[in-house]
Amino acid sequence: MKKWVKRLLISFGILAGILLAVNFGLNIWLKTQLPDYIKKNTDYKVSYKTLDVDLGTGNILATGISVNSKDPQNTNVTGLQGTIDTLKIGRLGIYDAIFNKRISSSDLLLARPNLNVILARPVDQKTGKKRNPFLFENIRINDGSIAIFRHTKQKFLSVQQLNLLVENLQMSEESIENKLPVVFDRYSIKGERFFFRPDQVYAITISSINTENGQMSVDNFKLTPLLSFTQFKKFYPKKTQLFEFTIPKMDFKDVLLNKNKVSLTNAEFQNPVFTVYNTGAKSKKTEKKSNFEVNLEDIRFNNAIVQINKPDGNRLLSAGNLNLKVNKLLFNKEISEQVVPIGYKDFTFSGKDIVYSDHQNMKIGSIALKPTNGEIRNVILTPGTPESDKTTMDLKTNFIAFNINKLDFVDKKLVLDLKDVLIDHVNGTIKARDNKQNKNPEPGVIHSVIVRKVSLKNSDITYDKGKQPLSFNDLNATVNNIEIAPNPNKKGLSFHVKDYFLTTRNFAYKTQFYNISLGLLKLNKTKIQANNFTMKPLVSRAQFIKMIPVERDLYDLKAGKITAEGNWNLFSQNKSINASRIVIESADANIFRSKIPKDDPKIKALYSKMLRSIKIPMTVDHLDLKNSVLVYEEDTPESMGPGKLTFGNFNMNVRNLNSAKVKGKPTKVDIKINCSFMNQSPLSVNWSFDVADQKDAFVISGKTFGLPASGINPFIRPYLHVTATSGTIQEMLFDFKGNPAGLHGTFNLKHKDLKIAVLNKHNHEKKGLLTAVANIFIKSDSGNFPESVAVENVERDPTKSFFNLFWKGIEQGLKKTLIGKNVEKTEKKVKNAVSSVKEMKQSVKEIKQEIKNKKSESQPQEEKKEKKEKKGFLNNIFKKKEGS
Repeated sequence: MKKWVKRLLISFGILAGILLAVNFGLNIWLKTQLPDYIKKNTDYKVSYKTLDVDLGTGNILATGISVNSKDPQNTNVTGLQGTIDTLKIGRLGIYDAIFNKRISSSDLLLARPNLNVILARPVDQKTGKKRNPFLFENIRINDGSIAIFRHTKQKFLSVQQLNLLVENLQMSEESIENKLPVVFDRYSIKGERFFFRPDQVYAITISSINTENGQMSVDNFKLTPLLSFTQFKKFYPKKTQLFEFTIPKMDFKDVLLNKNKVSLTNAEFQNPVFTVYNTGAKSKKTEKKSNFEVNLEDIRFNNAIVQINKPDGNRLLSAGNLNLKVNKLLFNKEISEQVVPIGYKDFTFSGKDIVYSDHQNMKIGSIALKPTNGEIRNVILTPGTPESDKTTMDLKTNFIAFNINKLDFVDKKLVLDLKDVLIDHVNGTIKARDNKQNKNPEPGVIHSVIVRKVSLKNSDITYDKGKQPLSFNDLNATVNNIEIAPNPNKKGLSFHVKDYFLTTRNFAYKTQFYNISLGLLKLNKTKIQANNFTMKPLVSRAQFIKMIPVERDLYDLKAGKITAEGNWNLFSQNKSINASRIVIESADANIFRSKIPKDDPKIKALYSKMLRSIKIPMTVDHLDLKNSVLVYEEDTPESMGPGKLTFGNFNMNVRNLNSAKVKGKPTKVDIKINCSFMNQSPLSVNWSFDVADQKDAFVISGKTFGLPASGINPFIRPYLHVTATSGTIQEMLFDFKGNPAGLHGTFNLKHKDLKIAVLNKHNHEKKGLLTAVANIFIKSDSGNFPESVAVENVERDPTKSFFNLFWKGIEQGLKKTLIGKNVEKTEKKVKNAVSSVKEMKQSVKEIKQEIKNKKSESQPQEEKKEKKEKKGFLNNIFKKKEGS
């Protein structure tokens, strides 16, 4: 053997001996001197029963360990106090422990530890001074009891009977406000009586935790408020909500804790109960958001109960048997600032017995939702108590279903695209309030909403506003392509409907005086059909007269069928009506007016101005009234029953009915009427005016023939006390032009053998003298070719209707034809003649009475006097109703 080899072996032997001696000496030193060294050079006091150290590997085995902080009041270092039955440390960094005063190890085993850990005060970020932490790559704890406290001595976390295996465990030495106190990569954990207090408001407790094959089970998880609701509002007046959670059983796997991030998969929560207490404080946008990030691969809530309370303690929302499954649930600081503060890939949700109570109460029997569709069953809406000034609903519906094409948020505003919505069997009442709300509300969170199809089926709905219910029975409706979006000027929302179709039977609308009904109503964007229309008074004529402050018409209307064709836009901001034809068939209209109430002092516009005042563009090419009956009745305080005008077989065509708001469309309205006047003679009328004419000029002409004079007795007899006893109106022609000031034109009447009778006030006996005088001055025959008379300077009373002016024109024409052109002089002569005859009759009566008195002077007699009114009977004959 060579000398250098021998020397090398001798050197290795000496070195090995030295190492053995050093290791032996070190063990003796550690056993005798380490506790004093730790006490002098660290912040802790340590004692132990046995200690073995392998200097080469850095492995340490110790038993019967007791550890305490030298200065428990020093909050700048992590405090330790307790015992450990057995401690195994693998590959201890001895150099760091001796010279850098930092304990680091790749592996740590603690058997039956009973430790209290007090976290050091958070690092002062300004100075940047670092603590001397414990760094363990892997840690195992068997049957341990661990309690961790904040630097304020407030308990932060504790657990009993802990069996833990973790890899890459790290304890934070910095501020724990937005960071987890402990993080690790892989784990196996089992423990009982877990306690965690994340802040000053809440505490989390867990009865037991167990991990098996990577699956963690947690029993009796509770998030419990440490303050009462009253205390919470007092000490945290700006906080909006207080929470309370109870989860009897939850399971999950693959938990990952990393700084401020919590990740896990297959989380399942059984029978959780969530309670939220609203404080009423307004949320501030500047409120600091949590920096925690939660990533749940799959999460399930089974049979959950949710309760949300109002600030006054009453229940706002309660829901039972809720089931939720979410795939890839994500929550972080960025997402928390969105309108929906969680992210997800997919979800399914179902629930039962959901009750919401506010000004509008709602109860849902069951609900099922997915990102692409949803179903809601047995919905009941009832008004809240006390009733508010908001619109309320008292409705029930069996079924609501919808399919979603897109649901998203852009710039915190809703983007919703619904494929279809189905609502079945809605029954009840919507009660609208007369509160003055902003007609152009702010767009709010809506960016755009599209509903491609809405179907309402088999429903009975009443819309009640101001105690005027509008009822839809057997209602079926379909609306296509509803679009809602903010207006370009950011004032209000635009609303557009592409198409719709509605059918309803037994449609009814009730007002103060009328019940309006339809047997059948069909409506879409291009056609309308209404069958069996009725407008029946709810009160008698006598009641109506007592209820109205000024004179007003009372209508009793019927129509067999009403149809319309064209196109109309009634559901958007740019409303319009453009009908090619409207037809009303078999109408029966009765119009009653009493002159007993006071005259209405309001100025009445002519029809051209009325049409011009319609705010939306409106055109009707043809309006036809066919095979109808129109009856007008009027009474006065002196009349014995109402006078009656009847127009039978009434047919009317109106061309170009419009509001003068459609460019390029004609604005002249032409009206043609053909009917049977008093059901005895044909009457035709041509009437026209231009809606765009600000002067409101009009032209009206017409003719009737073959009318027996007695045919007008039903109108003039009841309150003029005059009848036509014989004669015929062979032909009557009129041609008038006018404006709001009055009218003028020509009138021509051909009549024969015209005689009248003047009746007493009871319409029974004929007054012979007055009848004789009247017939003297009336022309009984006009001849074969009567001349037309001029109707001139007929002034309009602006408080009366157009027909009042029209009748004044007819009245002047009749007077000039029947009495003569000097109507006023003739009337004066008649009055004088009647007066003279009455005076002579009175003198005769007085002489007779004087003779009677002389014959019976001994017997007392009562003086009797008969008072008579002077009658301007010709005026009464031609007196017209004061407005129709």
